[in-house]
Formats: sequence, structure tokens, C-alpha cells
Amino acid sequence: MTVPEIMTTLRQDIVRVPKIMHEAPGLKVLGHTIHTLLFSTDVALIRNTDADGVIAVYPFTPHPAIIQAICQVADIPVFAGIGGGLTSGKRSADIGLLAEANGAIGMVVNAPTTLRTVQMIKKTVDSPLVLSVVAVNQEIDAYLEAGVALVNVSGGPHTPEIVARLRRQYPDLPIIATGGPTDDSIRATLAAGANVLTYTPPTNGELFRHKMDRYREQIANDSKSE
Repeated sequence: MTVPEIMTTLRQDIVRVPKIMHEAPGLKVLGHTIHTLLFSTDVALIRNTDADGVIAVYPFTPHPAIIQAICQVADIPVFAGIGGGLTSGKRSADIGLLAEANGAIGMVVNAPTTLRTVQMIKKTVDSPLVLSVVAVNQEIDAYLEAGVALVNVSGGPHTPEIVARLRRQYPDLPIIATGGPTDDSIRATLAAGANVLTYTPPTNGELFRHKMDRYREQIANDSKSE
């Protein structure tokens, strides 16, 4: 049966994840069923997407004001980046607590995160902890024992290979993974065993450029008809 879709005039332009990503098996996290995650910190995109949730990690020191802004704008679940590299130890734990207080349902830590930092976070934060996995040979046994609940695989072209290895070693491990830029790469990651796929959307500027092109065309056509 086809699922009916209802849109309004003002909400019809949204960021849609590739249709094939909706085939991901999904996860249930704190009562929320999630198949797809938008990889973004752009609040305008986050507010206008059909993704099931947001994974908000970025290449700067995590800041409570950024997490608060994203959680306040999002009407879907947020997985918040809380550091683990340069930002570590008690600071990561404190940021995690603030993220949880603002409504984030999962905390994401970077690949270099130490076991000590994971242990401190687990003593402070109740929300599920997500470990980033970026390399084929990255070992995670000790992290799972320390309380990591799921992993986020971001291995570039090696992502399907990493997911397949993890799925062989840990049949029941919840795995989030980047889908990649094409339907073929998405299929490969799904076949490898990912539960949830992340989608990197076009930038705000790219999306607006397309809209501006339509505006210009509309004005040109209106001028010709006069």
C-alpha cells in the first residue's frame, strides 16, 4: 500500500533523503524509530527535512549554545556531538549533560576518545553513547564494555567494509553509517549491515541557488507575457 503524503504550500520545499535510504532496517532509540539521519548543523535545513533525526557533529570544539540552538529548532530527534578528541574528560561529560538537558537523545564522541572519557560520560549522562568508527582496524571491544551503545561508521569509501566487519563481529550491534553519494554506495552500506543511514545534504547556498534560478526564470517569463 502506498503511504499517503500531505504537504502544504509553504512546507513543500524540504530536504529529502534519497528514497533508497528509507529501506534501512532502522533502530528504536528512547522510543523513537529512526531509519535516516541528516548530517547537518544548519538549523534551516534541520527544520525542513524528511529525515527521521539529526546527527549534529562538527569540526570545532562542542559548545552548549550550538547544541541548544539545534535542539530548540529541531522537531526530530538529535544526536549531539560532544567531543572526545581535543575536548575530552570532564568537559565532554559536562557538555553531554547539557545536551541531554536540552533534549538530545544520543551523544556522539569522536574516534580518538579515550576509555577514561567514555567512563566519565557514562557516569554523568543517561542517554545512549555513540562511538565514531573511522578505520577498518579500529578496535571497539573495550568501548562496548565501557558502555558505548551504538557506533557511527564514517569511513569514506571504506564504510561498507567497516560495517561488514562490525556486523560479523557483533551481530546485534546497532550501526549508524554514512550512505555515500550514490544509490550504489547506499546499497553497499545497507547490504553490509547498517541499521541507520546518514545523509549529507546540499548546502544552504546550493539549495538557494536553485530557488533563485526558478525566480529568475519566473520573472523572465512574466516579462515576456506583458
